[in-house]
Amino acid sequence: MPTHQFEGHLTWRAGVAGPAAGNHRVEFAGRPALEVSGAPQYRGDGTKLNPEELLVAALASCQLLTYLALASRARVQVLAYEDAPVGTLALVEKKMRIAEILLRPHITLAEGGDVEMARTLVERAHDGCFIGNSLACAVRLEPEIRRGRA
Repeated sequence: MPTHQFEGHLTWRAGVAGPAAGNHRVEFAGRPALEVSGAPQYRGDGTKLNPEELLVAALASCQLLTYLALASRARVQVLAYEDAPVGTLALVEKKMRIAEILLRPHITLAEGGDVEMARTLVERAHDGCFIGNSLACAVRLEPEIRRGRA
């Protein structure tokens, strides 16, 4: 397998007090910048994304993309995919960390779609997700699959 690198640029400047003190910008060449802060629970700016949310989003997005690739290969026609992921930050072995991420994909298949195959693909996507394979936390899946309109 080839090796890939993903390079970003993070900037922060002193001079601001209060919740905005940790506000910073993350950029990846040629794309819109992300405005990031600490989580509000840690006196961050609640109007900005925080690293914990970005981690949860990265996992949910990777799961989606891996699922869609597998579904396409298996000729499972997916009409819609929505998720409401939840990351849990907790004290584990005397360290604060993301202890678990719950993924709750709601997948809509075309009429006549194979629900059991679609469910199997959720597990396969989890096994093949690059981000999921990089995490030390538990990842729990609670998929809902139905046939019908998106």
